[in-house]
Amino acid sequence: MIYELRTYTMQPGQAHVHADNAGTIGLSIRGDDYGVLIGHWLTEIGPLNQSMHLWAYEDLNDRAAKKAALAQNERWRTDYLPPVRAVMQRQDVRLMTAIVPPKAPAVPGNIYEFRNYRLKPGTAPAWCAAFTAALPAREKYSRIVGLWHTDAGQPNEVCHIWAYPDLAARTQARAGAAADPDWQGFLKTGGPMIEEMCSTLMLPAAHSPLR
Repeated sequence: MIYELRTYTMQPGQAHVHADNAGTIGLSIRGDDYGVLIGHWLTEIGPLNQSMHLWAYEDLNDRAAKKAALAQNERWRTDYLPPVRAVMQRQDVRLMTAIVPPKAPAVPGNIYEFRNYRLKPGTAPAWCAAFTAALPAREKYSRIVGLWHTDAGQPNEVCHIWAYPDLAARTQARAGAAADPDWQGFLKTGGPMIEEMCSTLMLPAAHSPLR
C-alpha cells in the first residue's frame, strides 16, 4: 500500500472551491474506482488557502493505472477540473509509505494536526524506530492518526497526523507528553536527527472519511 498526499494551494479565500467540488462532482465521478480517499482537510493555522487530501493505492503501478484512467474520464475533464484549476496556484505531492497506517479517531468532530519533519539524510529509519517504540507513551495523551515516511516529493521526511477534539485538548495533550519521562527519552534520541519541523492545523472537509 502506498499513500499520496496532495496539497493544493489556492487563491486566497478559494480553498473551499476545491473541497466543495471534490465532495460533490469529484466524489460522484471517482467513488473508490480511482484510488481510495482517506481524508480531506482545509488548512486553518499554518500555511493558509490549502486543500490537503490523502489517497491510498495498492502500489505505484496501481496509482499510475488509475490516474491514467481518470484522466480519460470525460466528466472529470469537463465538469471537475476547470473550476478547480481556475483558482489553483500550486500543487504539491508526497508519495509515502505508512509506518503506522491511518486509523480514524474514536469519535468524529475533530481538528487535525499535520506535522512534517525534515530529517538528516539517512536517519529516517532510526527516527521511525525510536518514534514507534516511544509511541505508547505519547498515546497516553492523544492517539495518532497515522505516520509515514516519504518516498518521493520531499526526501528525508516523516509525516504524522493527530486528531484532537479542540485546541484546548491539543494543548493539554502536548503538555502531558512533554512532561512524560518516556517521551522525554525519545525526544533526546530523535530530536538531534531533525533539521526542520513544520505543523499545520486542519479542519476536515464535509466529505472527508476522517472526521
